[in-house]
Amino acid sequence: MKKFTKVAIWHYIRLVYRSVLFVLILIAYIRYRFHYGEPLTISIERMPVILYVVWAVFVIEMIARFFPCSFESPGCQKQFARNYIKTGRTDVIVPDNNATLLVALIWIVFNAAFGALHMMGILDDGIMILLCSAYSVCDMICILFFCPFQSWFLKNKCCSACRIYNWDYAMMFTPLFFVEKTYTWSLLVLSVALLVRWEITFYKHPERFSENTNDYLKCSNCTEKLCAHKRQLRSLWKQIEEYTMERRRRLEN
Repeated sequence: MKKFTKVAIWHYIRLVYRSVLFVLILIAYIRYRFHYGEPLTISIERMPVILYVVWAVFVIEMIARFFPCSFESPGCQKQFARNYIKTGRTDVIVPDNNATLLVALIWIVFNAAFGALHMMGILDDGIMILLCSAYSVCDMICILFFCPFQSWFLKNKCCSACRIYNWDYAMMFTPLFFVEKTYTWSLLVLSVALLVRWEITFYKHPERFSENTNDYLKCSNCTEKLCAHKRQLRSLWKQIEEYTMERRRRLEN
């Protein structure tokens, strides 16, 4: 059994508190929307301390992404010069680069549908905040267990080599575009700034994003080791399936 790295532990901590936050927001939405008949935003603003704490946590997470950090994934740290370890080769190969446009288009269209429903009054601000919170949980699920963008579109080997790793906060906070509040738009603006900085770095220094030119992206240099845990989870799931099938055969006989 592989030990969890500090990066992996940080991912699981974020999964837990984001999941708890989603459940609390869902309960608050149901309670205030259907019991008291008032918007979720009003109920949130009545608890300014909680609002500021949650806002500050995400702001601090995003600001930290602008600087090198040993607690973050190599997937977002490869943009920094200090993590560029030359391989001696000069041919930059980023095989999933063209798929990024498709991912961006799908994400925009997908969220535009929710935005249209919001503008028609079918969905309220509370639903958009709930959607944002759900995205934050899905973000950690993608990192820890299964990523549809990796498997279906980008085809990258792991998160360390992911072309769009630092798109996560901008994708997470996309629904907040339709919630006209200072605390929502500030999160969205900061997340977009993070994405723009990432893209500028990619176009100025593509060699940092290619395993062919940057040894930092080699498996031997990975500080995350999530691949090992994913393999262990798949193995455990397979064992459970085999045990279930064996139990079923015994019961049938």
